[in-house]
Amino acid sequence: MKYAEARLGRTFIIRLEDGEILHETIEAFARAHAITAAAIIALGGADEGSRLVVGPEHGRSKPVSPMEHILADVHEIAGVGTIFPDKDRNPVLHMHIASGRNESTITGCVRRGVRVWQVLEVILFELHDTRACRIFDTQTGFELLEP
Repeated sequence: MKYAEARLGRTFIIRLEDGEILHETIEAFARAHAITAAAIIALGGADEGSRLVVGPEHGRSKPVSPMEHILADVHEIAGVGTIFPDKDRNPVLHMHIASGRNESTITGCVRRGVRVWQVLEVILFELHDTRACRIFDTQTGFELLEP
């Protein structure tokens, strides 16, 4: 385990609107407000055609081959995530959502493009006094959080 401490900064209440792409909009907001680290919760709707990364195709095989799921219709969503900077100090959102419709639910990462259906509410908790960042890890091929 690796860890670091941080201090809470500003709290933002954000409403994303119909058609906005979740990760692109939140990362643009973070850049515009000089946010480099944050914790995020979100709830609302995802439109049909939204794309989720839903796991590796073959467990622990290398290289990792991500699977993608495209939502066939509108889904209700709830999600949690973090923002930490990459090697170029750009804020990067890492968020997983559970998206449901009727009796089925799918969970995945939003990086491939989740499009808002009507409205998505986000609470963003800024984190101060941290040097945590995302560093490329050659073993996994992921940009891992380095506290």
